[in-house]
Amino acid sequence: MSAVPFDTLRFATKLQAGGFTVEQARAAAEAFAEATSQEIATKADVSALGVTVRGDVQIMERDLKIWFGKMMAWQLTAIAGLLGIATAVVKLL
Repeated sequence: MSAVPFDTLRFATKLQAGGFTVEQARAAAEAFAEATSQEIATKADVSALGVTVRGDVQIMERDLKIWFGKMMAWQLTAIAGLLGIATAVVKLL
């Protein structure tokens, strides 16, 4: 991520032209520069995160397919077992 460049001298000069004292203009410029110095995401940063998210989603999709397959196998095994028990009970009666 990159920070947005900020010209504190130009900002302070404009504040002075608007009626601020030198001290007020410097303090305001420094405060504004500090407040806006946080990094912001660029288009490249967002694109890189998009690639990462797509990869994570593909991994999650694969894992869900594997889990679903295991659940289906377990359910089919349970159904086959229950049918076997039901058949044995019917034959005994």
